[in-house]
Amino acid sequence: MDFNFPLRKIIHVDMDAFYASVEQHDNPDLKGKPIAVGGGSKRGVVSAASYEARKFGVRSAMAGAIARRNCPNLIFVKPRFDRYKEVSMQIRSIFFEYTDLVEPLSLDEAYLDVTENKKGNPSATLIAKEIRQKILDKTGLTASAGISINKFIAKVASDYNKPNGQKTVNPEEVIEFLENLDIRKFYGVGKVTAEKMYRLGIFTGSDLKSKSLEFLEQHFGKNGAHYYKVVRGIHLSSVKPHRTPKSVGAERTFFENLSSEIFMLEKLENIAAELERRLQKSKIAGKTITLKIKYSDFTLQTRSKTLPYYIGSKDLILDTAKELLYQSPLENSVRLLGISLANLNTEKEKQSTEKESVLVQLKFDF
Repeated sequence: MDFNFPLRKIIHVDMDAFYASVEQHDNPDLKGKPIAVGGGSKRGVVSAASYEARKFGVRSAMAGAIARRNCPNLIFVKPRFDRYKEVSMQIRSIFFEYTDLVEPLSLDEAYLDVTENKKGNPSATLIAKEIRQKILDKTGLTASAGISINKFIAKVASDYNKPNGQKTVNPEEVIEFLENLDIRKFYGVGKVTAEKMYRLGIFTGSDLKSKSLEFLEQHFGKNGAHYYKVVRGIHLSSVKPHRTPKSVGAERTFFENLSSEIFMLEKLENIAAELERRLQKSKIAGKTITLKIKYSDFTLQTRSKTLPYYIGSKDLILDTAKELLYQSPLENSVRLLGISLANLNTEKEKQSTEKESVLVQLKFDF
């Protein structure tokens, strides 16, 4: 199929069970065993799980008690974020051997634009293979990769042959790949959206493609246009080496559930102070404050307020957070509180100056 927009060669690299794999690599006694990084106590939460643990249904963000019930032999390991960051930097240095167009999404995944690359290699597929081998040689860890014409498809493809595999979707394969894709595999379609699509008779990319733009906008609002485009292989977002954060936040999980707003005020003050430190470090401020409340039954609630001016100080953040806390009665005892600031002043600086790079398409060999 001919696309009427410039094609890129994008690689999405995703480390396999990163935190858990680092722990198994550093402690050979843990290799081949079901492990969870995080807390196994009554109040603990799983941050990451090894593939051996995932076979028992252990997943990230799962309560430690439930994880242990699913997998009685589960071994809990305390997270070592400094170590994960150290390994992540080693991996990132490999990416920069090939291109400066690297967009990290987290410590364990990143997009790379290798349309024009430092090795002069025309094959993004071979570059991805080389990168994965170098990561293995340097860190002892495996990575998976997706390769295609845009970030959306590359992201979807990287999950295709996990762990320790890769998937290339060539330009002429894009439409068929998307049409045959289970709607749950579309990046950004979560459980709630997938269930809504099922009720509308949308189970595959082909079903999604059969719906008009008007139909999708009617049922999914502004996301409707996004779904309409991506199922046709249209996703023009470029790889951004310096990603601008859309929000900054801080949160705390408590050892004991809190049942009264009075007990939460000191906690909110500490969270606001931490948020202030993060804002000052990044030299940013924002207008929209969101209070995040996770109840003891794990249901989540958010309350937000947008101010007419930018703020970044602890006192102003705390005043608004308190207002949001008392906005309506609590539904249950609380296990987690968080405060985030969005609508940042970085948005107004954001790339009215930024332009999509125009790439000359000759013969596209993936």
